[in-house]
Amino acid sequence: MSKSVRTWPVALAVAAAITGCSSSSPKTASSTSPTTTPASTATTAAPGGAYTRPACPPHNAPPLHATRVAGSTSDYDVTSFDGTRIRVHWFPVPTTGKPAPTVLKGPGWGSPGDTNTAGSGYGLFGDLSINALHQAGYNVLTWDPRGFGQSTGTVETDSPDYEGRDVQTLIDWVAAQPGVQLDAENDPRMGMVGASYGGGIQLTVASIDCRVDAIVPQLAWHSLGTSLYKAETAKTGWGNLLYGVAATHTLDPHITSAHTDSNASGLIAPDDIAWFLSRGPGDDVGKITAPTLFEQGTIDTLFSLDEAATNYQILKDKGVPVAMLWMCSGHGVCLTDPGDQQLPGTAALAWLARYVKDDATAKLPPAFEWVDQNGTDHTAGQYPVPNGAPIAAEGHGKLALTADSVSGPAVSAGNAGALGGIALPITPAKATHALDVPITVPPTALVLGAPTLTLRYSGTTPPGERPTRVFAQLVDDATGVVLGNQITPIQVTLDGKAHTATTPLEIVVFAARPGAHLTLQLVATTVAYAQPRLGGSVDFASVKVSLPTVATATPAT
Repeated sequence: MSKSVRTWPVALAVAAAITGCSSSSPKTASSTSPTTTPASTATTAAPGGAYTRPACPPHNAPPLHATRVAGSTSDYDVTSFDGTRIRVHWFPVPTTGKPAPTVLKGPGWGSPGDTNTAGSGYGLFGDLSINALHQAGYNVLTWDPRGFGQSTGTVETDSPDYEGRDVQTLIDWVAAQPGVQLDAENDPRMGMVGASYGGGIQLTVASIDCRVDAIVPQLAWHSLGTSLYKAETAKTGWGNLLYGVAATHTLDPHITSAHTDSNASGLIAPDDIAWFLSRGPGDDVGKITAPTLFEQGTIDTLFSLDEAATNYQILKDKGVPVAMLWMCSGHGVCLTDPGDQQLPGTAALAWLARYVKDDATAKLPPAFEWVDQNGTDHTAGQYPVPNGAPIAAEGHGKLALTADSVSGPAVSAGNAGALGGIALPITPAKATHALDVPITVPPTALVLGAPTLTLRYSGTTPPGERPTRVFAQLVDDATGVVLGNQITPIQVTLDGKAHTATTPLEIVVFAARPGAHLTLQLVATTVAYAQPRLGGSVDFASVKVSLPTVATATPAT
């Protein structure tokens, strides 16, 4: 099998699975996947404004086959479109004589559906518990995705043609249950919540089925290319770790072959890459009409802020009610003040109240809200936020491409949280051997967005299969912490000739204090990504970095 494309990380992810907590690209079976599209679109993109629920054409459900699991009061096996058995967990609210709306809550990668009804408040990422949803008046359905838990079938990574159609069958099943509020026959009043794999499935389902009335995807992605294969560089820190979570399950052969090839040679077949890209959601986000609240982590090193920002902009341009919250949590470790950790759950309940319950008095989150490294909450009426004066710096120097020029692993000062043991070994950190460019920051600056890096360089490295890369990160000199734990791979051509490269870095958040200084570091390798080709050096004649700032922002109240 020919291999002409660089390494691909294959594990789709949620760190909660490890801890035990609960596109327009071609698709493999799209010709058989039923899509329900709305007859009209939402009236406004501003959360909280006037809103008319899009009209949803009738959805004719095929005959359903479901059986109660022996000895359980909540579990059923529902047969999906292709005969796959999906284990569902049904938790209706106590009967009040009035039908109730429903929320579907998807689990993380490798995990079965949540069945913990005793927990109160919020989960690992500030996500909503079954009990919190019950208290708010929602029936709750959770499920084991195909290939995980007690469900049969093959794992297809939230494919619209498989996992997406499974959930459509579950919506059909919910509509047939007593005590369920309906908008029309086979059309339950419903929303969706969940983080990571449980966030991605929301985007998948809402893009193919307009019966979904609102979604709150946490820690989801736009594309498995931009998230896991940035600059054609494998994000093996998370990829290898999370592949291990799924290795004992029945996986699509593309997942296994891509993982095997990436570790053996750093190269995989183009058909494997096409398979991952076909999982989307990509441009299919533009088909979503359900009001959407994106919740993403500033320190998420698996699905970075840019994934949510891209999805947000698509829906904003389409006129769909949309908002976005950035919090210090996610696939990673919050090494700074996390601020209010209940913010995501509170915002999610308000979003569901407004757009599932049609409660016009619900206090919605702002259109854009973010928490800085000091735990301070800021709001703005839109994203992107109007820019202030950029912060610029310039330097030059030589970088030896050696294994000791490495970013990470990070070390906790006792604030690593529940995911520290998992995430710290693959988290970027200040490097001892690096090309450093000092950056002076105005004392009241709010850095927000993707810095721009321009390099003029020449270099050489010995021949080899592995890609030629350098990595860029920003370090807070006062704490030694990499901003958002984010590091960006940069493709470089090391043929001895002069080259120029301009690239956006990962989105970062930083609120300056008097005397604040940052340092741009260029390093040869990192624990977050596959090791590139080492040996030789790069002579950087010029390194220019520009950091975007916010013109105005409002402290949250």
